[in-house]
Amino acid sequence: MTIFGHRPPLTARIGLIVVAFYLLVALIGPWFAPYAQSQSVGDTWAPSSAQMWLGADQIGRDMLTRLIYGARTTIGIAAATTVLSFFIGITLGFTAAVLAGWVDVVLSRLVDVILSIPQLILALIILGVFGSSIPVLIFTIAIIDSTKVFRLARALGMNLAVLDYVEVARMRGEGLWWIIRSEILPNAMAPLISEFGLRFCFNFLFVAALSFLGIGVQPPFADWGGMVRENSAAINFGLFAPLYPAIAIASLTVGVNLVVDWLLSIDARPSGSQAEM
Repeated sequence: MTIFGHRPPLTARIGLIVVAFYLLVALIGPWFAPYAQSQSVGDTWAPSSAQMWLGADQIGRDMLTRLIYGARTTIGIAAATTVLSFFIGITLGFTAAVLAGWVDVVLSRLVDVILSIPQLILALIILGVFGSSIPVLIFTIAIIDSTKVFRLARALGMNLAVLDYVEVARMRGEGLWWIIRSEILPNAMAPLISEFGLRFCFNFLFVAALSFLGIGVQPPFADWGGMVRENSAAINFGLFAPLYPAIAIASLTVGVNLVVDWLLSIDARPSGSQAEM
């Protein structure tokens, strides 16, 4: 099996399988979930049974059902956040690199101001003022994360903006957006794709952390971080309820990182080289 003309190593294959599994669960899992995500079907922290394979949570809801719906919520929010942050960061970063001058100075200093505030504190402030609805959560994390994307896009754009083919495009009278779309973006795709995986992991963990603190995804929506918080007291009784969502968070993070490591290794190879593993 080859992807992008390169054969993935064993670790990358494992990562691809893990990521594909969770994406499949997020996309079609709720159609096959045994119960509704807010339906109480048993006693508090009921043990595993034929009706509830992973037992029940703190108010008697089926853990397997909650995990399935939580995959859609957590992964969906992280994916939407990452896409939005890349759109903002790449657009502003390449604009700053191509136009330079005062545009670059203003945008760069604005990003520095946002980066000077601890991310968790900034998120707490925004979510405390505007609430923890899913649109506000997505936009808040996207704005915070776009600062990292801006810095990478600006650095890539500054290296590419001085090359001959970009200068030729300027001399032809091509506009800013044409230069960004047709000349700079295609030549910066490899590192941006790798960075997308890393930023997705950050956003995924950030969403889970905010939900664990009680300011992320709110009931009745299932969310893996919130599930860990809700069932944390079960540890005192030797129960496994909070471990299931924690394992899901850890395994997806590891799977994405295995794929990203492979993509980074491809990007680091000399042009034209092929890795056969």
